[in-house]
Amino acid sequence: MSDHARLAQLEAEHGDLVLRRFDRRDAWYLGRAIAERALTDGLPVAVDVRTSSGILFHASLPGATGDNDVWAGKKAATALRFEASTALLEARIENGARDMHEPGWLDPAAYAVAGGAVPLRVDGVGVVAVATVSGLPSADDHDLVVAGIRGLGLLIG
Repeated sequence: MSDHARLAQLEAEHGDLVLRRFDRRDAWYLGRAIAERALTDGLPVAVDVRTSSGILFHASLPGATGDNDVWAGKKAATALRFEASTALLEARIENGARDMHEPGWLDPAAYAVAGGAVPLRVDGVGVVAVATVSGLPSADDHDLVVAGIRGLGLLIG
């Protein structure tokens, strides 16, 4: 898929991934579903669901490292700050948008622009949390999270 086609896909997905609701119970179901799929597939990832004020779910699966936990936090911070998936932000940069790693913008110690963090947006409310996977290539991290969100059965569309 070309960079432009991937950007178009991610922009459309951004508008489609809107939930009817999302609470702590839903965070548990989402995190568990992503972790179970990763375990079944033998994927060495960290799975994280959090709000701006705290972690709702976290699992570090076999083969994942502490770096994956750190990257999950950085990617989550980026998605929460910009209210867009880190894969979408990454694709926008690849297609000519301002690089967030330019000096003076994002602190690389706190933020990362790499796919795998997807904001959880509730209809009529906005972004309430973010789900993140770290440990695979960016696109695979992102796709694992999106599959989990779609599997929740809470999308409005």
